[in-house]
Amino acid sequence: MNRSQLSQLAVLAAVAAHGSFRAAAKELAIAPSAVSHAVAALEESLGVRLLARTTRSVAPTEAGRRLLERLAPALEEIDQALGAAVEAKDRPAGTLRISAPLTAVHLVLAKRLGAFARTYPDVTLDLRIDNAFTDIVAAGFDAGIRLGENLEADMIVARLGGELRGAVVASPAYLETHAAPLHPRDLSRHRCLRQRFPGGRIYRWEFEKDGQALEVGVDGPLIVNDDRVLLEAALDGAGFAWLMEDFVRDHLAAGRLVRVLEDWCPPFPGLHLYYPSRRQMRPALRAFIDFFRQPA
Repeated sequence: MNRSQLSQLAVLAAVAAHGSFRAAAKELAIAPSAVSHAVAALEESLGVRLLARTTRSVAPTEAGRRLLERLAPALEEIDQALGAAVEAKDRPAGTLRISAPLTAVHLVLAKRLGAFARTYPDVTLDLRIDNAFTDIVAAGFDAGIRLGENLEADMIVARLGGELRGAVVASPAYLETHAAPLHPRDLSRHRCLRQRFPGGRIYRWEFEKDGQALEVGVDGPLIVNDDRVLLEAALDGAGFAWLMEDFVRDHLAAGRLVRVLEDWCPPFPGLHLYYPSRRQMRPALRAFIDFFRQPA
């Protein structure tokens, strides 16, 4: 059986079900002449008349009836298979590869990964934690996550969560022997714990107040590329650390850390997911964005 015969059989079944070429054409969204031609071509290829035609009605011949009786289960199975394919196309499933920095994992992703897995059991999340900027197209990722929203022009950007805010913190023990800074420039007299970016640059602490933006190059006993190490060092009294507010919130509430210069640390654009504009969005990626952009 060739492909033409398969489509002709579907036309035959529609005509027999409706008893009308015109009604079958309407259901199949084709011209009545195309319906008539398909049935005639099938009859010619099989060498047997399948429909008895009168001026008032169309009905299967005995040969047509026997063919349709055997054909009906197969057509039903094909219809169900096509329906399942359409349903699968719209259902989040498969492996979703995401590149994200450690900060994004700590602040947004880690505490909700279990809930995401339960909500979308057919999705396998392949999460690559990488603080360096990644060419997601070349590396084969579906999407990446970064701080801020200034990304390549050919990327579509979606915000995950709300704004973020920095916090300059130190332990109570450190502040017992060091006066709290009142201005960012006062940090030059303090031991500060610094972060190195993947490209090698040491982060200059960023501040803003009343429209005045300020970057301060600090000094101190530690340079590291992991926020968790900075946090532990600050808790241990090694000096001041600039960390995300959400990352230290519990320690502030418990009194294990003390915050300074709060009025110099306004909110800024938070985490954004980006993916190539030329790609059609997969249902799994849409589910990921919708899930993680909502508050926990």
